[in-house]
Amino acid sequence: MKNNRIQIKLLLEAMLVGLCSGIVVGFFRFGIEQMSSLWLMLFHLAHQSWLWFLPIVIGLAAVGLIAGYFVKQYPHVGGSGIPEVKLQLAGKLQLSWWPILWRKVIGGILVISTGLFLGPEGPSLQIGSTIGQGMAKASKEAKTNERVLLSTGAASGLAAAFGAPLSGALFVLEEVFHNFSPRVGLNALAGALVSDYVVSNFFGQKPALSLVYRHTFPVQLYGHLLVLGLLLGLLGHLYKAGLFKGKEFYAKIKILPNWLYGLIPLIILIPIAYFWPLITGPGNRLILALPKMIKINNWQMVKLLVLYFVIRIVFSIISYDSGLPSGIFLPVLTMGALIGACYGLMMVQLHLLPAKLVINLIIFAMAGYFAAVIRAPFTAIMLITEMVGSLLHLMPLAVVAFIALLTDELLGGKPIYGILAQKMAEQGASVTIQKSGKEDQLTVPVYEDSQLAEKTIAQVKWPEDTLVKAIYHDGNYIVPNGQSVIKPGDSLILALDSNQRGRVYSQMRQLQGIKYDG
Repeated sequence: MKNNRIQIKLLLEAMLVGLCSGIVVGFFRFGIEQMSSLWLMLFHLAHQSWLWFLPIVIGLAAVGLIAGYFVKQYPHVGGSGIPEVKLQLAGKLQLSWWPILWRKVIGGILVISTGLFLGPEGPSLQIGSTIGQGMAKASKEAKTNERVLLSTGAASGLAAAFGAPLSGALFVLEEVFHNFSPRVGLNALAGALVSDYVVSNFFGQKPALSLVYRHTFPVQLYGHLLVLGLLLGLLGHLYKAGLFKGKEFYAKIKILPNWLYGLIPLIILIPIAYFWPLITGPGNRLILALPKMIKINNWQMVKLLVLYFVIRIVFSIISYDSGLPSGIFLPVLTMGALIGACYGLMMVQLHLLPAKLVINLIIFAMAGYFAAVIRAPFTAIMLITEMVGSLLHLMPLAVVAFIALLTDELLGGKPIYGILAQKMAEQGASVTIQKSGKEDQLTVPVYEDSQLAEKTIAQVKWPEDTLVKAIYHDGNYIVPNGQSVIKPGDSLILALDSNQRGRVYSQMRQLQGIKYDG
């Protein structure tokens, strides 16, 4: 009975986290929409008089200075925030929630609304996670429950940003938490549903993308899906390589302090927004315009879409690597949509594909590019399915996502957020964390290819000051002894010092043979 009361209390807190996340992220999205309209109006007026460039330049400079100063004060305000959430859940990073929360909201609105090729989804995830962390602090929850609420907030924030609650919860389990824990999943889904309800019914905001396609993709044309998946995997791998090269480029800049790097993309934005306003911003306006654009079936449209893709991929790298508060979810989906449109129109011109199926390829390509870059294929499939509102196209979605993911895997690609989190953790590895004297728990899933599988407890050299408290096997908690055998699919419940969670987490991944935090 006591355990049930604790679970119900945690579930109610998770729903409250979802409520607060929906309100804050709803305001976040509303602020971006309103400010974006203002910037588009200014660039439109600039076509009538060059004098309007004066407020544009002053405004963009102010955005760069304010957002850059926020990052200077709290470096973890910069970027998407997803690597930070991953490290927090792993116990490798400790952050104060309130300073991150308000700076991320204000900085994100200022930056994303300008028209840089940046998205609100990653910041929304971090905003939600800080709300979950704040709720845990206010209710004085144990560390284990704090991580559940942090995960719930992350799922709620992403659900509010996309209008896709199932995808929000699934992404946290698949890519952030790396553990399909029923306890985390239940609370994350509850928070995500509440959050989505708030943004849909109180803010009147709908899914970020809502494309409709009614024609089933014929099985005899699945060869196109294989070629498209291969292309998406190659270009997704190229994009990730570009992101890391871009960071190296920025590191070589000496004329500006790193907190002012954001001024560089803001300057480059001016001609792009002046000549091609449609392609600015996260990309949702461009994606929603594609159904009309692809009705113009000629090579000129193919060339135009290729140009848009080249600009999007290059400037997305320049924008994101500057370190401004922002994400890449929607920019990634936009690039995927452009690839699908280019490929589809080319096949139409070559008389190899009916024109009515190009919209299918646009939607499939969004899932494929997302799977290749973010390396969360289940989330990719679910996200596109939720946005489109149809299960009829699940098979071709899965085929494209799988081929794109496999291509990136064969090229040696790794999850982008995992690599960013690993680099962040390595930078802070020299910091010694003292023991707190308070017990915490760490749940470690044992995968099929884990080096722990089929070993007994006594055969494993466990991390220092760590106790295997229980083995979760087939729905039951087993108190182990030295001869207990660890099976694939089990979850190990480890007791450890709360301040040593990050160290034990890393050592357990090494024991399992996992080389990076994917």
